[in-house]
Amino acid sequence: MNAVPAVKRYRSIFISDVHLGTRGCKADYLLDFLKHNESDHLFLVGDIVDGWRLKKGWYWPQAHNDVVQKIMRRARKGDQVYYVPGNHDEAARDYCGLQFGGVHVVDEWVHTTADGRRLLVIHGDQFDAVVRYAKWLALLGDHAYVVLLQLNTVFNWARRKLGFRYWSLSAYLKHKAKTAVEFIGKFEEALGEEARRRKVDGVVCGHIHTAEIRDMEGILYCNDGDWVESCTALVEHDNGALEIIHWAEAMAQRTAVKAAA
Repeated sequence: MNAVPAVKRYRSIFISDVHLGTRGCKADYLLDFLKHNESDHLFLVGDIVDGWRLKKGWYWPQAHNDVVQKIMRRARKGDQVYYVPGNHDEAARDYCGLQFGGVHVVDEWVHTTADGRRLLVIHGDQFDAVVRYAKWLALLGDHAYVVLLQLNTVFNWARRKLGFRYWSLSAYLKHKAKTAVEFIGKFEEALGEEARRRKVDGVVCGHIHTAEIRDMEGILYCNDGDWVESCTALVEHDNGALEIIHWAEAMAQRTAVKAAA
């Protein structure tokens, strides 16, 4: 018996920080996720394409093109697809209010869940002081992050050779760094305060590559994670319940079941 159903349908799916156009992008994992999971609403919560890296050098394998085609096909089939640009694909912000092939480009969105909660959907870079006021430092940090992801790739290549499943060394090191932990905490607090100011029930964001759902004194904070480290998505069930799906773990479980069959 398969560990993952052939196709599972949700009311909404939220994904962000795919970073198409970079070697760190786990496009194959995302394609597998989209193959096995459908939804009435699909939210692309920023940094889907990495314009920063593409300006420095072109990298666009077939799997990255397949992701774009898969998303466009969802829109053509009638799914409501909303694209909220982030800082790495900020050029798309010039097209907010338009739609392309059924994909609505919006600066932000307020999504109402099945149980009536209003959630502000926004990438989140607007609340990152480094991105807003010291972009040169953000670009420098981006370069260091790419090096860390390259190390992560080599590390996981060795793990596969030894028969171990995918595990994000980069995410582990990031969460061990005190400054990173402090930054994440301040980022979450800033998003929570913005949701409170907007008088909505919660916020859905990306940007910091850290998937989480938690209550912040009555405000629901949801981060859908990323597809370069954790391979996570936020999903809404038909009753409005929200859940983070860890797809690398789901794929590993499915592979283990098949191997044992």
